[in-house]
Amino acid sequence: MKKNIMILGGDGFCGWPTALRFSKLGANVLIIDNFSRRSIDAELGLNSLIPIFEMDVRLSAWKKISGNSIQFRKIDLVKDVELLKECLREFKPDAIIHFAEQRSAPYSMLGFDQACYTVNNNITGTHNLLCAVAHLKLHTHIVHLGTMGVYGYDSISNKLPEGYLKIAGCDRDDKYVLHPMDPGSIYHMTKSLDQLLFQFYFKNYNLRISDLHQGIIWGGFTEETMEAKELSNRFDYDGEYGTVLNRFIVQAASGYPLTVYGSGGQKRAFINLRDSIKAFELVVKNSKNVFSKVEIYNQATEVHSVISLAKIISDCTGVKIQKVENPRIENEKNNLDFEFKNLPSLGLISTLLSKEGIMELIEFTSKYKNNINTKKIPSNGTWKV
Repeated sequence: MKKNIMILGGDGFCGWPTALRFSKLGANVLIIDNFSRRSIDAELGLNSLIPIFEMDVRLSAWKKISGNSIQFRKIDLVKDVELLKECLREFKPDAIIHFAEQRSAPYSMLGFDQACYTVNNNITGTHNLLCAVAHLKLHTHIVHLGTMGVYGYDSISNKLPEGYLKIAGCDRDDKYVLHPMDPGSIYHMTKSLDQLLFQFYFKNYNLRISDLHQGIIWGGFTEETMEAKELSNRFDYDGEYGTVLNRFIVQAASGYPLTVYGSGGQKRAFINLRDSIKAFELVVKNSKNVFSKVEIYNQATEVHSVISLAKIISDCTGVKIQKVENPRIENEKNNLDFEFKNLPSLGLISTLLSKEGIMELIEFTSKYKNNINTKKIPSNGTWKV
């Protein structure tokens, strides 16, 4: 892949392994990050289950192992707009993969400061990027990490399309509207607003944009991150940043009861981390020169309820299930079904959850169980003001 690939948020859970993958494929990779996720760890007193190294150590190790160099620039998309523009002019990216948003729904609901930070960081940062690409007249493909949560979960009765609904009574094929949005958190609200920004910049500036509506990620390592300890990916297990399955895995590894919010009937979409990275690879590889609309992909491979996940892990490990008061504002039983055609049409083969996969993850995380702070497993706040 002889392309210039800029990865925003390349120090993070999804960004780091994606940067390694594109570098391995032969791309010229530039990571941009402001290390805000590491700052949030310090703010909340959290730690990644698997220790992660500083960026210079990570990049040096990758160079030694692969022979490939990854560039890095510390840039804040909100505050450092001129640096961003300078970087875009110099690097001339063929594609920009955009992970640089505060990614935790629970964190966004912790309080006033966290809510305002999430909105300012996510919306202003994304707009600064779009505006810069437009005004610099770059023919760059922007690939954004979205979320299935923009659809909402509480009132879904239909099979979710891949982003768009055709307007009833309209014969023209190019008339689409976004599926109604129903965000359940400040974080999901910002992802919903991202969609409106994308539609505007496509319509007015012809930007080439793909928005991948991702499900909840499970797993934490890839072939590349396992090549050396210095390349390790972060693995969150706490109540604010730990995704539900990864959190359950760590709880099982430490013998901590599996904490299910409320009844556990909440259904969610899931995808393996390796499949997520493959999806970004496929979308970039198959980039078209001209887009007819903002591309939207449902980036999830299967649906599970929270209680069904807990039962699978409990059956595998013998760890008990503990139902706790739900800190979130949500229905505890919902329907969820969605179209999943676009990514398989590009060649994505799904890695589905299995007992073997669960035991592999438990064995992997058990090596680090001395790093677990069980006081951080419960969520630290409720979603009610």
